[in-house]
Amino acid sequence: MSTTSTRTSRASDALTRNQRLEMYYFARLARDIEERLVILFRQSKVIGGLYRSLGQEGESVGTAYALERTDAVLPLIRNMGALMTMGVRPKEIFLQYMARDESNTRGRDLNIHIVNLPPEGVEEPVVVGPISMLGDSIAVAAGIAMGARMRGKDLVAMAWIGDGATSTGSFHEGLNFAAVQKIPLVVVAEDNKYAYSTPISRRMAIERIDERAAAYGIPHEMVDGNDILKVYDLAKRMVDRARSGAGASLIGVDTMRMQGHAQHDDARYVPKELVDRWSARDPIALYRRQLIETGTAKEKELDDIDRMTKRYAAEEADLAEKSPMPDPATVTRGVYAGDDFAVPRVELVRSPFAAR
Repeated sequence: MSTTSTRTSRASDALTRNQRLEMYYFARLARDIEERLVILFRQSKVIGGLYRSLGQEGESVGTAYALERTDAVLPLIRNMGALMTMGVRPKEIFLQYMARDESNTRGRDLNIHIVNLPPEGVEEPVVVGPISMLGDSIAVAAGIAMGARMRGKDLVAMAWIGDGATSTGSFHEGLNFAAVQKIPLVVVAEDNKYAYSTPISRRMAIERIDERAAAYGIPHEMVDGNDILKVYDLAKRMVDRARSGAGASLIGVDTMRMQGHAQHDDARYVPKELVDRWSARDPIALYRRQLIETGTAKEKELDDIDRMTKRYAAEEADLAEKSPMPDPATVTRGVYAGDDFAVPRVELVRSPFAAR
């Protein structure tokens, strides 16, 4: 018997140089959009709250990158990276946060509560923004994937959920239904250490968040959420499994919410040593170092991407800011059936690194 060890091949081994750079681009773009939103928030131009994904961009990009751009995504408020990966134009995000008339919800809803329901035959992703009754998105995602399967469509749904929301009845009902029906659904459960101000140790007695899925007989694994390629490798395996007809699965990501629940929350309840430990594991900084050390990119190339995304975010924010506010006379529009005033579509774009 041979004692020679061989490294197990990973899905990320097949990624092209452009694809690896594209993942960096999406993560940087997500962060720069939110940095620009912070400026707008402090200028009182953001309507409502502002929720950052600082420290979690890696897991959002890594999981969504495993999908086809015709699959379905149901992100939560901290999954800006997933929306960028699926091609949502940044301007759409700024329009939503500023409640402008040209926004996806025509100023009726806020932040990333956006919807994209492409007509039959249109090759676009299905996007359903956060459902405020946290946990309900799992059942909705299962319904989307099941409905697509009944119509003979090749579609995998991916839904993200925070550690607090995994304690809701809807989460467990939806996951059980998906497991029993072998629905092509991948659930990404985020251990970001706090559900608002409640630590995860006060939310569950189990050691790992992925163990939530054990009772339902579906595969579940935990992954370092700040290592983009490790996240991608696991997500690709789970997505491919779902697409093959093997059913639902759950990915647990170990990460950290680096700021409070929202901009109004100073997170004074988080121990400083915990913040310091995770600050040293910033997902974008880790991935940047990996790209340089493996010879995938030179530092100047990544600096150029940093400048590109920062400029792009600023330009998109400026365009959205010039958009008009909703006309008060339309307040009752889009309420009753048959009125197509609010059409659930978003503008989609390709990254500079996308294969042509």
